[in-house]
Amino acid sequence: MMKKIISIGWQTLKKPSAYFSLGFLVIGGFIMGIIFWGGFNTALEATNTEQFCISCHEMEDNVYEEMKTTIHFSNRSGVRATCPDCHVPHKWTDKIARKMQASKEVWGKIFGTINTREKFLAHRKRLAQNEWTRLKANDSLECRNCHNFDYMDFTAQSGRAAQQHSTSLASGDKTCIDCHKGIAHQLPDMKGVEGW
Repeated sequence: MMKKIISIGWQTLKKPSAYFSLGFLVIGGFIMGIIFWGGFNTALEATNTEQFCISCHEMEDNVYEEMKTTIHFSNRSGVRATCPDCHVPHKWTDKIARKMQASKEVWGKIFGTINTREKFLAHRKRLAQNEWTRLKANDSLECRNCHNFDYMDFTAQSGRAAQQHSTSLASGDKTCIDCHKGIAHQLPDMKGVEGW
């Protein structure tokens, strides 16, 4: 019985469709899938670099210049955060979701929404609020890629920081972005922003 099933399986794989055998189509599809996946993953990683992020002058001349003056860019430990470290989650599924969100931001580039310093400053608060809302919704996932609550040394923190981290952050009432807005970029006019 088993021999007959195997024989039927091989006959099906060798049997031609209109032009090619099913086996050829399956193997060809598998190879094409690998090529597609390789190309897709290569493109995904190429767009996940700081060099790609600052390839447009809107980012290079505005937020990147601001980041250069912060501890996330230069510090005593020599660890430097890049644009994707803070704006793209590391986990693959979250990264794909973020890339899909970011694809609509390309429209701003295409239509010149923020192509001058003046336009950028006019939209700065809205852009910042969009990012704060996103980070609040994902519990500051990108921050937590590097800053792990479980490894915080409260004795090395200021009294205020230790108090906030050990209560509000530990309980889940707050997340990193609630207190650390402007940690790597200049703040917009904060009038009307909760907590300011």
